[in-house]
Amino acid sequence: MPSPTPSFWLDQLEPLKRRPALGGVQEADVCVVGAGFTGLWTAYELLRAEPGLRVVILEAEYAGFGASGRNGGWVFGKVSGRPEAWARRGGPGAAGAMATAIQDTVAEIGQAIEREQIECDWFQGGSLTVARSEPQLARLKSGLERLRQAGDAGWALISARELAQRVVIDHGLGALFTPYCARVQPARLAVGLAHAAERQGAVIFEGSRAEEISPHLVRTAAGRVKARYVVVATEGYTANLPGRHRALLPLNSAMIITEPLPGEVWARLGWQGSETLLDGSHLYTYSQRTADDRVAIGGRGVPYRFGSRTDREGPVPGQTVVELQERLAALFPALKGAPITRAWHGVLGVSRDWCPGVTLDPSTGLASAGGYAGEGVAAANLAGRTLRDLILGRDTELTRLPWVDTHARNWEPEPLRFVGARGIYRLYRQADQIEERTGRRSHLATVANTIAGR
Repeated sequence: MPSPTPSFWLDQLEPLKRRPALGGVQEADVCVVGAGFTGLWTAYELLRAEPGLRVVILEAEYAGFGASGRNGGWVFGKVSGRPEAWARRGGPGAAGAMATAIQDTVAEIGQAIEREQIECDWFQGGSLTVARSEPQLARLKSGLERLRQAGDAGWALISARELAQRVVIDHGLGALFTPYCARVQPARLAVGLAHAAERQGAVIFEGSRAEEISPHLVRTAAGRVKARYVVVATEGYTANLPGRHRALLPLNSAMIITEPLPGEVWARLGWQGSETLLDGSHLYTYSQRTADDRVAIGGRGVPYRFGSRTDREGPVPGQTVVELQERLAALFPALKGAPITRAWHGVLGVSRDWCPGVTLDPSTGLASAGGYAGEGVAAANLAGRTLRDLILGRDTELTRLPWVDTHARNWEPEPLRFVGARGIYRLYRQADQIEERTGRRSHLATVANTIAGR
């Protein structure tokens, strides 16, 4: 029997009462397209700063339907993109500036959750990136060195013994730890944030897909909004918009979640600090211990669909579920055969240089943010506050960040997009298999990174 929602996180919510669709003509100071984290934080922050603004949000489905309600539940103090890519965008200090801003954002979100009394299982236990082989450990060490050279001091390398004191990972050789990460139930955060934005004065229209976006105007099938500013906050679904088909690549990520695990299992695993977990393979998985003692684990699955298709509401391919179960058992042998409650998947947006961006064109009033490459739960808040300052004409530290008004080139046309995305995935898979078999670094991953532009 099909699930009524696109994710386990959304399943946990009370049945959502749908908001009405847009009809007729609305006038606003700001029209936000997309009621995910980016759009909701933007509306919320704008109205906190200027309560008299008229802010309208248009959502094709319902608030939290997309990546905001399907992700791994990491409020991660990290932005995608290698330090070298950020240096190309904003100079030598760019990576350090972004690192500081996103690390501060974790506390910013925690304060907003407390202020608005949003019940979303928030717990800041930090994050571990775990090495289970010598090549993985070498990559963690070199990655730490690059981070420090770029001015990011938010990470530390811990030993195998220190790792085991936190969580028992099979063949865990060490890990990178950062305190700048919190676990969250993301759908509850998204829905709670939608209500908070409405309390501030935002008006949300659901079932209102944008069919045309132009300067100062958004059209849907049943109406239109005239606004001084239009914010495109569609992230992974940006490929569906006219004229933006190649701006962001919609990559797929899939997840499974176990049934609640008994106390004797947790006694074997440890994990009392509820750190989020990233494994050090090229085709990495990301995990969290939930507030109700489940383990949720996600990974790429089928990474990309021809033509940038974004429909991911159907069943997860059986092979993807099996692979995630195998990765879960590899990390935690005690969880081999653990009952799985649910599997789901969805898309996220990736820019051509893997760095997110925030833009505003004062001449047209068109603004946008996205390209978080799977690290958007925290980055969307930073983007919303940055858009707030840009729209209000403020000159702040946020508006001077190196992701503002920088533009990555478009992705290649089909079939190059499809061949490239699938080929890169295969190279990473082969690299992991070679490293697991030989215990030595595979250069196939370097080839994949070069093709991907990472």
